[in-house]
Amino acid sequence: MNEDPIVAEIRKYRAEHAEKYGHDLGRICEALREAEAKSTRKVVHRQPRLLPKTSSEHTP
Repeated sequence: MNEDPIVAEIRKYRAEHAEKYGHDLGRICEALREAEAKSTRKVVHRQPRLLPKTSSEHTP
């Protein structure tokens, strides 16, 4: 199977980005929060949607 060049590019970028922050998820998230705070774009935060109960959950 041939590798998709777009997927390869995204994986390369993701690896470089993770390396920049020492593969530390906390540092990566902090950097993203800082970028979000500096951005002039509107950020939308949505509340989680609850799934409706199924009939199997209504057991007597």
